[in-house]
Amino acid sequence: MSIDALYEAEVSQSEKDHHIPTAGAMTGHILANLKIHQEKLAQAVFYAKGSETPFLKEFFSQAIQTEIRLFDELAQVLLDESEVIPTTTEEFNRYSMLEEHGKFKYLSAKEWLVVAVKDFDTQNLFITRAIKLAEKEDKPALQALLVQQLGWNNRKIRELQAFLGHAPREGLEEDDDD
Repeated sequence: MSIDALYEAEVSQSEKDHHIPTAGAMTGHILANLKIHQEKLAQAVFYAKGSETPFLKEFFSQAIQTEIRLFDELAQVLLDESEVIPTTTEEFNRYSMLEEHGKFKYLSAKEWLVVAVKDFDTQNLFITRAIKLAEKEDKPALQALLVQQLGWNNRKIRELQAFLGHAPREGLEEDDDD
């Protein structure tokens, strides 16, 4: 098959997988969210101002490094499962559910911390769905890694909320059960 035919088949399968959805497709959203989140956190590190900035810079810099590792580990497990992973900026933008914008550079450090809590929570919507799908599809390696990422995200939410003086779920909508 030609490169064009191979890519056309990939896009067609991806569309089917995203409409079903499958664990692989849902994890593609997780990968896109991780990639976009890394850029958002970097933007905050570069531009945040306010008394919370030292905490933000240390916390976000460490989170970026962990998210790079998580991205790579998830990508490898998906490839082990014969799944195709998003690898282009266009795919990351299409599959991510996190909002990014150049104007965010003007947020205060405190506002950035609140945004990060909400972004981790948004990521958890996809992670919890992917965990259920991986279990249903009998993909234990993928499921285990996703459970680990969910735990890490929950820890980050709790730590950020504590710094802000909030309870762990304060200001976050409760997830539905689907």
